[in-house]
Amino acid sequence: MAKKFKDYYDLECAQLIAGKIAAVWPEFNADGFVRKLDAEIHDKEFLQRQDAFATALEEFLTGDYVQDIAIFHQILGPELQTTEGMFVYGWWLWPVGRYVERNGTKDFPISMDFIYQLTKRFTGEFAIRPLIEKYPKQSLEIIIKWSLDENVHVRRLASEGVRIRLPWAKKSLVAIREFETYSRILTNLNNDPEKFVQKSVGNNLNDLMKDAPELAMQIITAWQADNPGKATQWIIRHGLRSQRKKNGNPVS
Repeated sequence: MAKKFKDYYDLECAQLIAGKIAAVWPEFNADGFVRKLDAEIHDKEFLQRQDAFATALEEFLTGDYVQDIAIFHQILGPELQTTEGMFVYGWWLWPVGRYVERNGTKDFPISMDFIYQLTKRFTGEFAIRPLIEKYPKQSLEIIIKWSLDENVHVRRLASEGVRIRLPWAKKSLVAIREFETYSRILTNLNNDPEKFVQKSVGNNLNDLMKDAPELAMQIITAWQADNPGKATQWIIRHGLRSQRKKNGNPVS
């Protein structure tokens, strides 16, 4: 029987994270951290486990957000070298991302800098959402730059972070409220060579079609008028898949 996703965040994961933190911050009460999680996670579902881990990190780290982030920087490990591997190598970082998701608005620049590094090892798409909601204009101006980054995981985050209906995340309408900037981000990515990024941009359009189809078509029409290449054409088809299904057309 295949292991359930939630079950990766178990006692062994708690021990792994505790060991990494203790190696760079010897004052860390690794045993207390592990005992707390061992008492709390066994009957929890996936997101409840992530919150249990985040709560334990809040309790057993320094209590100072900036210092805690400095510790996290030290345990991140090497950057991913391919588009694969987010959940193979970086899966254990999800609770760290959850901690930032819950606390990141305490220090916007520190959080954005950390998320930029986190996403090169795992993903920052969940951690960045509260920052985009609270500081939409500042966040999106940074994300525009990320959409042109040489790192494929950063470019994907530029798209994935602004999705309206990101799975496992609260619905966000910043894409609609800040449409001009949002459109610039997607346009920067509409000919990305990596399918990993193309799929995320298509998912953005598919989300937008459900909540503001006129805005989605505004983007698509502009791209179609610009002699789109194969990547852009694929993204458009992917972005229209729910609309085709709704209209009774085959989804390809």
